[in-house]
Amino acid sequence: MRQTPEQTGGTRAWDRVVVGVPGPEFEPAPPRPLGGTCPDTECDGWSTPGVTLRSASVRGERHRYYRQPRQDATCAVVHEATGTVAFAVADGLSGASASTVGASEACRAAVWALHAQLDEGRPAPDLAAVLRYAAETLHRQAAAMLRREPDVTQVEDLLATTLVTGTARPGPHGVEVSLIRVGDSGAWTLDPAGPRYRPLFVPKTDGDVVPTSVTALPRVPERPERWSGALAPGQVLLVGTDGFGDPLGDGDGRVGALFAEHLAAPPSASWLAHLLDFSRETFDDDRTLLALWPRNETR
Repeated sequence: MRQTPEQTGGTRAWDRVVVGVPGPEFEPAPPRPLGGTCPDTECDGWSTPGVTLRSASVRGERHRYYRQPRQDATCAVVHEATGTVAFAVADGLSGASASTVGASEACRAAVWALHAQLDEGRPAPDLAAVLRYAAETLHRQAAAMLRREPDVTQVEDLLATTLVTGTARPGPHGVEVSLIRVGDSGAWTLDPAGPRYRPLFVPKTDGDVVPTSVTALPRVPERPERWSGALAPGQVLLVGTDGFGDPLGDGDGRVGALFAEHLAAPPSASWLAHLLDFSRETFDDDRTLLALWPRNETR
């Protein structure tokens, strides 16, 4: 296996990861504060007795060039009493004027709603209630920003965002995962030895049909998509925005091979961010990825 600078202890600057034909090179411009802003890149990483978490979110080339803020967000916390990890990933819609705020607020609201349910001792998360709480949070945020009571269309125009949220609970039979989503952000299990990526929700494209619109918070579908199950030995849970999912595709190409190699074991959080910021022509969206490994499977 090829060694990375972090593995060899080298101190040279990390070269940009290139997959196939790279995109154009330029120095990123600072984002304009369009209803709020956030850093170009964020990453996080920690372990509990039951799981190891790594996450990263990077601004896409299009937003870097046009001075727009990153519109993706992610958040995760551990519930100390149960060892359960509550997490969320969101992708603010480009048509919403303050989608950066919408994505970050939706993630925080979802995670803390899950944490409150765990404090109440619920045997299983009420994920539909979490979506409703996140939608209500966006409504309150829009009211504060507009200084008036908005209708759902006004909230949508300002803060619309996708959301994937859920929990990972370590137990005697492995890590039990429960997920729900609004929009087209995705989730997969990865078997690095294959490698094989299994989508946990309906793929963004179904045959030759490509959806032309995305349902997003603050609108909550009557029957949002869900998934629950246990991580099999050796599997990694991945939750990401379409900035990661689109170049990944079915996982059989170069992007799938790249991440299968580097996620066979947990990398450092900074290396995941560097990896996620790969260059490939035509793929210039923000990218966010959260990964979870069962602790007894890490090495």
